Amino acid sequence: MNLIEYHAKRLFGQHGIPVPAGELAYTPEEARTIAERLGGGTVVVKAQVLTGGRGKAGGVKLAHNPDEAEARARDILGLDIKGFTVHKVLVDPGVVIQDEIYLAILLDRAARRPMIMASAAGGMDIEAVAEETPEKIIKVHINPQIGVRTFHSTYIASRMALPQELWGQFHNVVTNLYDCFISNDASLTEINPLIIDGDGNLMAVDGKMTIDDNGLARHPELAELREADAETASEREARKHGINFIQLDGNIGCMVNGAGLAMTSMDVIKLFGGSPANFLDIGGGAKAEQVTAALRLILSDKNVEAVLINIFGGITRGDEVARGIIAALDQVDTKVPFVVRLAGTNATEGRAILADQNMTTAVTLSEAAQKAIAAAKGRGV
Repeated sequence: MNLIEYHAKRLFGQHGIPVPAGELAYTPEEARTIAERLGGGTVVVKAQVLTGGRGKAGGVKLAHNPDEAEARARDILGLDIKGFTVHKVLVDPGVVIQDEIYLAILLDRAARRPMIMASAAGGMDIEAVAEETPEKIIKVHINPQIGVRTFHSTYIASRMALPQELWGQFHNVVTNLYDCFISNDASLTEINPLIIDGDGNLMAVDGKMTIDDNGLARHPELAELREADAETASEREARKHGINFIQLDGNIGCMVNGAGLAMTSMDVIKLFGGSPANFLDIGGGAKAEQVTAALRLILSDKNVEAVLINIFGGITRGDEVARGIIAALDQVDTKVPFVVRLAGTNATEGRAILADQNMTTAVTLSEAAQKAIAAAKGRGV
């Protein structure tokens, strides 16, 4: 789950990281009131949507007084930025920026430990920096048993040529960002930029945070911060049923058990010239009601012209899966053709059950993908 800038920076502040004392506004009038409360001087009005490139899209504007803050908020509210409609803006006090740094704590899955990533090229698209000038990216892994130590931050600060008088502040920011990362079950805490302000102090003027969905049960207060606008109606429905679902723009609906198998299924569909309409993982022990919900999600997409069901029966038996699919289809009225590939425990028995119901089956994923593509093109299977 991704947090908007405002919520990310509030969490940073709770962990001792210096952040601007900004507030959210939902109307131009509220933006004016906040600007007055911040002293009536220069403020920054920033669109609060879960996407990058806000500045280039006109979603970040300076205002020099409360009247301008109201006008800038009126310009930004309702703006469409990469498919996201702006419903709220953050009004932050203006700051003098002497220099900008990129700083993040993220989970390095390959190394199986947290990693500090920093760069003196702050305020820029870090992906572009990594691609064009990778030498500017500094990476340091953290042993979770000992956490952040002074030698970590000193090494990074020296590599970035950060003024030595700021090394103590920088160590505090890194330590507190790591604490925020760990205590909130995050997979990413990012400050871009971490600035040196006019007084020579460090401050996080922008923030990004991703929370591991698996940890939300421990953080109900964070679960309430989920941005409904960041999900489609189908994705919200999937979450309600415990289904991992991401809608894409293809025409072959996919229902698979296991994230790795789902990704492989999508790759094989593309290998044979097809286009997947979604990523959908129903998990290893999906019940008939989840299968039904999954099929409804897939078929709610009007672009779907065929559905590929790819199930590997490990603990789950293939014949039980087959009966669940049939039971689910009894509750879903559709003329879209289905291709089912079963493998694993009792797969032969499962395919026989499906064949008795005149359903198209396949033994291999390649065969199933080709049949689904042919069905979508109306050539039969």
